[in-house]
Amino acid sequence: MTTRSARRTVRTARSAGLVALAAAAAFSLTACGGSKDAAAGPKVTVAAAHATGGVGVPGGTGAGGGESPTGTRNETPVSSRTGASAGTAKGSSPVRTQTLPDGSKAEIYRLGAQHYRAKIVNRGSVLATLEANGRDAGLDGNDMFIVLTLDGRVHAWLGGGHQGPGTFRLAGGWTAEVTKLGELRYRARIIGHDGVAATMQANQHDAGLDANGIFIVLSDGGVISAHA
Repeated sequence: MTTRSARRTVRTARSAGLVALAAAAAFSLTACGGSKDAAAGPKVTVAAAHATGGVGVPGGTGAGGGESPTGTRNETPVSSRTGASAGTAKGSSPVRTQTLPDGSKAEIYRLGAQHYRAKIVNRGSVLATLEANGRDAGLDGNDMFIVLTLDGRVHAWLGGGHQGPGTFRLAGGWTAEVTKLGELRYRARIIGHDGVAATMQANQHDAGLDANGIFIVLSDGGVISAHA
């Protein structure tokens, strides 16, 4: 009798242990599920670094001397280079269409105050989309350079690019010091008579700048070009 009673006691203890273990496992799964749901919350997009403003036009005392380059915060990314953009202005008409040097056209849309989009179109196909939202945007499109300013102007030209890294003289008397930061990452310091006037940064996307009427593009491949 003593042996049977002891066996029943052992079995009872084992059953209680299994129940406790199952309860603990269920609690653990519930806790993990809650933690997973929290990790799957809204994603935060971090904006890329922008160019910084500085001193005025090279020459200082000439026309426009003492003014800062306009639109110096300029790294709005190019949405698309080879196909239609998902960010096109649906249901709206361009405020202006402009023919570019290579024969393609820029359709310019106004999206808001200091917020414009330009679709580069050729034979009905959208080749690229630039968006200037509070700062200028730029594109190196196979040696045709385009700047879309924050007030909706498009300036485009062919050629004149310099392959960085290096130091280069640009149109308007500016000097550009181009530095490679990494794969598809370049920085250009735009230097005038009074020192560094602006810094452009291309981080996997081209950058554009209107420097007091001198338009500058820095590509993510380190090519820089400027045009008046």
